[in-house]
Amino acid sequence: MPVDAAVHGANAAATGRLRAMARLTDAELATPVGEHWTVAVALAHLAFWDRRVLLVLEGTERAGAVEAREIDISVNDVTLPAWSAIPPRDTVRLAIESAETLDARLAAYPAELLAAVEATNARWVRRSIHRNLHLDEVEAALDR
Repeated sequence: MPVDAAVHGANAAATGRLRAMARLTDAELATPVGEHWTVAVALAHLAFWDRRVLLVLEGTERAGAVEAREIDISVNDVTLPAWSAIPPRDTVRLAIESAETLDARLAAYPAELLAAVEATNARWVRRSIHRNLHLDEVEAALDR
């Protein structure tokens, strides 16, 4: 079954929320989000995972079937020092560029392969789920 077209609209709306992060000040980008993250780290995290999905899509299209190397969430802890070292303004740019690139790729992706990717991991196609989760946390931290 093809992926619901509304998925692309939801992804685009979440990307719009990311674009709004470009207005944040350096101080706001340094705002803590939870125990170990800042707003900038949350944005670097989103960029990383969107880029990971792009890698899945590239491999899947090449192979003609879902191809995804295993990766677990411990990567969040392993990469935290690197994400923290990225200049905050760059995390905003990376998050927006990654989301826009992925949204365009998902919208143009072969329907049969996209459905197979979604069946394997819906969050790889429904990026709004992951983006909105962290953007909600970011906005809550900024409102405190």
